[in-house]
Amino acid sequence: MNSTMAARCFVVLVFVSFLVMSVSAIPSKRRRGSFSTIKQLNRKGPFIGLITVYSPEEEAFFRSGAFKPDAKHPFVDLSGSNYDVEGRRYRVGKINGKKVVFVRCGVGMVNAAAATQQMLDMFDITGIVHFGIAGNVNNSMSIGDVTIPKQFAHTGIWDWLNPNGTLPTNDIAELDFGSYNVPKGDGMNLLGKIGYSYEQFFSESGKPNTAIPLFWAQISEQWLQLAAGLEGMELERCVNSSVCLSRKPKLVVGLRGSTANIFVDNAAYRDFLYQTYAVSSVDMESSAVVMTSLSNGYPVIVIRGLSDLAGGQTGQNAIQTFGPLAARNAAQAVVKFIGYLS
Repeated sequence: MNSTMAARCFVVLVFVSFLVMSVSAIPSKRRRGSFSTIKQLNRKGPFIGLITVYSPEEEAFFRSGAFKPDAKHPFVDLSGSNYDVEGRRYRVGKINGKKVVFVRCGVGMVNAAAATQQMLDMFDITGIVHFGIAGNVNNSMSIGDVTIPKQFAHTGIWDWLNPNGTLPTNDIAELDFGSYNVPKGDGMNLLGKIGYSYEQFFSESGKPNTAIPLFWAQISEQWLQLAAGLEGMELERCVNSSVCLSRKPKLVVGLRGSTANIFVDNAAYRDFLYQTYAVSSVDMESSAVVMTSLSNGYPVIVIRGLSDLAGGQTGQNAIQTFGPLAARNAAQAVVKFIGYLS
C-alpha cells in the first residue's frame, strides 16, 4: 500500500469512527420522549423521591393501596439503551395528596447510588425516602420490627492484609480471621485480617474536587424528628392466617445501620458487626442512597423492616418466610411518614 492510499484509509477510518460516536451520542426517540414527559411532570412538582430495592418490596408498597398513579403520566422509563433495552421505571403519582416519584433501584450499592443520582438529576425532588427489608443484628430487636436509623456506615471498604500485616492507622476497626479458628488459636489463618476504612465524601457545599473522610453518614435531623412520631404505630404480626410472629412488632427510631455488598447470613460476623459498631440492621443499599442524597444536598431517611436474623438463627434464614411481612410493615411506615411531610 502506497502512502497516498494509506492516507485515504486513515481519513475514512477517522470519519467512520466519528460517525459511530455521533450516532451513539444521539438519544433514541423513546429516550427523547421520556425527557419531554419529565419536563412536563416537573412543572407539576416538586416530588418526594421513593426508592426501594427489589420486587417483593415494590409489591408490598403497591398493595398498600396508598399510591395513586398520575392520570396522564403514570410512569417514565429511563436507563434503556439506544437499542430499546428496558431500563428503570419511575412511577409518578400521589400518596395522601403528596406528589411522589417511586423507583425500584435493584440490589447492591452501585444500583442504589445510580438510581438515586438519576432521580435527583431528572426530577424536581425535595428529598429521598428509601425503604425495604434488612437483616437484624441486634438481639433487642425482632423479625417484623421496623427500624429508622439515625446513622449509616458503609462497612465494605476494606484493607485486606496478610496475617502479619500492619493495619493502616486511619482504619476504624479490625477483623482478625485467626480469632475465629476452631479450635481457637490453632495455627495461622492465611486470610489474615481486614481493616475497615472510611468513605470519601464529596459534597456540593464543600471545596471542589476535595473529599472528607466519613464513616457515619447522618440521616437528616428534621426528617428523623418527624419519624419519631411513628413510634407506637400498629404493625402487622402475621404473614398469613397460619404463620404469625410470637410477639407484636415495634417501630424504633434512632438506631444505627450498616451497608455493604454482602448478604449477611453468618452468626460470627453478625456478632462482630453489632459488638464493633453497635449497628442494629444490615442491608446492601441504604448507605449508598444516603451518601448520594447528602452529597447532593437533599434530605434523606431510611425505613427498613427486619426480615431475618442475619445468620443468628437456628436452621434456615427466615427471609423467605418473613420477608413479605417485613416489607409490608416498612411500606406502612413509609405511607404514614409521607403524611407528616409538608
